Amino acid sequence: MKWIIAPFQITGKNHSLIFELAKRDVEGRYRGASFGLLWSLISPFLLLCVYTFAFGTVMGGRWPQVKNEEAHYSIIIFAGMIVHGFLAECINRSPLLIVANPNFVKRVIFPLEILPFPMVLSALFHVFMNLIVFIVLRLVLDGAFSWTTIFFPLVLIPLIVLSMGISWFLASFGVFMRDVGQITGVLTLALLFLSSAMMPLDSVPISYRWVFQFNPLTFIIDQARNVLLWNKAPDLVGLSLYLAMAVMVAYAGYAWFAATRNGFADVL
Repeated sequence: MKWIIAPFQITGKNHSLIFELAKRDVEGRYRGASFGLLWSLISPFLLLCVYTFAFGTVMGGRWPQVKNEEAHYSIIIFAGMIVHGFLAECINRSPLLIVANPNFVKRVIFPLEILPFPMVLSALFHVFMNLIVFIVLRLVLDGAFSWTTIFFPLVLIPLIVLSMGISWFLASFGVFMRDVGQITGVLTLALLFLSSAMMPLDSVPISYRWVFQFNPLTFIIDQARNVLLWNKAPDLVGLSLYLAMAVMVAYAGYAWFAATRNGFADVL
């Protein structure tokens, strides 16, 4: 019973510290930049322009909504990029959570288990900023707004839980296997192009479709587009099943991290 409430207990005891670390993380990323926090709005817009220019002509025709002029290609892929960007940030940064903070390891009283929480909150901040850019661009390009956008946080919850579990795993692996950080960049790029972020699942050959369906991003991206673009309610049954699996991953990640944390000091 104790291990079940352990993640919630450590979060409750250190909520103020988690918030401060998340705030420092966001502010530190843009400290010294001329535009400061505005880069959290500018960066996704510039990235969107690159993807639209590079893939708009080739992949835009695969979306029936683009052909029917129901939505602009840029808006469709941006919805997928918001979801991918969140998971990618968590995966890419997790292997360095412990390695980049050796002083925390040497402090016996510091709760190392909370380190993924500020990182996830920082990633959620960028999701919020990206969502603002998305809403503005859709109003400009399509002249539309979906009231079902209010369900977007609900769609994101299972992915947040999954990200926590993955972060605990990778944070521990990053201490003992420094090569993990080299792999995650390739992994997140594969997650982008082997998901429905860039093309609809129906346009993928049936023989390869299972790869896209197995991708943990595909279902969440499709649900995000349903609520952000197509005025559809989220699939609560599918999200519940996804959440159940994400919870199992999260507990497994936390258990692994707790079991290996005593060895961090020896390696660092």
